[in-house]
Amino acid sequence: MAAVDYLLHESSVGYAIFEVVHQADTVGNRLKEVQDAAQDLSKFGKMVKLVNFAPWRDAAEALENTNLVSEGVLSDYLKSNLELNLPKTSKKKKIVLGVSDKNLAGSIKASFDGVDCETGETSEIVADLLRGIRYHAPKLLKGLQEGDVERAQLGLGHAYSRAKVKFSVQKNDNHIIQAIATLDHLDKAVNTFSMRVREWYGWHFPELVRMVSDNNTYAKLALKIGNKKTLTDESLHDIAAIVNDDADVAQSIIDAAKVSMGQDISEQDMENVSSFANRVVKLAEYRKSLFQYLVNKMAIVAPNLAALIGEVVAARLISHAGSLTNLSKYPASTVQILGAEKALFRALKTKGNTPKYGLIYHSSFIGRAGAKNKGRISRFLANKCSIASRIDNFSEEPTTKFGEALKRQIEERLDFYATGTAPTKNEEAMKSAMDAVLGDINIADPTAEDDMEDIAPSSVPKREKKSKDKKEKKEKKEKDGSSKDKKRRHSEVNGDAEAVDGEKKKKKKSRKSE
Repeated sequence: MAAVDYLLHESSVGYAIFEVVHQADTVGNRLKEVQDAAQDLSKFGKMVKLVNFAPWRDAAEALENTNLVSEGVLSDYLKSNLELNLPKTSKKKKIVLGVSDKNLAGSIKASFDGVDCETGETSEIVADLLRGIRYHAPKLLKGLQEGDVERAQLGLGHAYSRAKVKFSVQKNDNHIIQAIATLDHLDKAVNTFSMRVREWYGWHFPELVRMVSDNNTYAKLALKIGNKKTLTDESLHDIAAIVNDDADVAQSIIDAAKVSMGQDISEQDMENVSSFANRVVKLAEYRKSLFQYLVNKMAIVAPNLAALIGEVVAARLISHAGSLTNLSKYPASTVQILGAEKALFRALKTKGNTPKYGLIYHSSFIGRAGAKNKGRISRFLANKCSIASRIDNFSEEPTTKFGEALKRQIEERLDFYATGTAPTKNEEAMKSAMDAVLGDINIADPTAEDDMEDIAPSSVPKREKKSKDKKEKKEKKEKDGSSKDKKRRHSEVNGDAEAVDGEKKKKKKSRKSE
């Protein structure tokens, strides 16, 4: 663990650079010394020395630098202060700077060649020293009065929170979470209240229950008819308008009212029934308007996910994950069983079969798949939902091109399971969707071959010429090498023949001499 030379303290009042004056040789003694002396200013003041304190010039600058620090970006103000107050470094002489934020440490290290950064996560020494600086900051920083740090923390905290809340008004998924929750509660409430209207009004007109199955239509008819004795043939058009302009059903209702076996009802009772039915009708109308609001909101926040699996299922996924950002961080395996956590943990506990799907079961794709393919299509659908959520979360302009392309892929996969037709590859589908998006905003694809030829038409022939030259040289070397090998082999053969002839001549001479 490297020794720390300087410390950077980012606070609500400004940037402060401290030099580590006293540091023990061994890590163990150093850690214990820091931990014991962190609470005592007289001891801790001997360990660090203030080099420079750069306060904020106004509240806007404080908020801007705080946002940059939270994103791990090195601001110009901080960079200039580090350049002025840190000693000059070289390749042989480096300094170690202690920083609290890991991302900011990476930005500083990339900007300064001779500076190595240590964070509280990697070094306990840095963590303890920065903790002591934060604890004694009001007394270590020069030019501050009592309570300045607390007031600055409160004001900057409020400004930072307001800026985060106001960051993206249009792409705020909190309204989607609240809308889908309200929609689910409204569905339960409308169904419960409609059943209560059926039971209450059914004592007066029991035959109407068998003629009308829809709860909302029944409540409208109960409100329109009121006392069945006042129902005549003149009301045929009004009744038909409620039952989708079906004259036969409207006439059968009028005929049944004339011979109904229900009990009579007083005006006061009828007034309460009508008042309750009126509230149910208005609640059902508000439910329709809320659904339309949800559709419009999903078209802005998560258009691709909504185009893929529908607005309601997509909104439930976002609500269950907590936000669109959280959903985009989930892997496809988590998206697949999102909403079936109880069944998953029960299966793990009992060592049974784990669930194949959660909230995505309400999508029409799984219902259309065969029994043996439901698990496969749910896994494939979860994969596409994960892709769509990430595109929606990180894209700047809302578009449904990717969602429609992913939906076509799922349709093709269903056809593949049924007929064996080969589906389109994901790379081709995404490229076509990207081309459609670029075409809408009139941006040419930089990877296209035609564009590359237009940009550098002479580059392709040169490359081809170079490659041809290299190929010719290589072939020439191979020919030269093969010819040399032939000559060497030829020389070896000739040499062996000459050696044999010499031996024969020597033998002949020896025989003659004998």
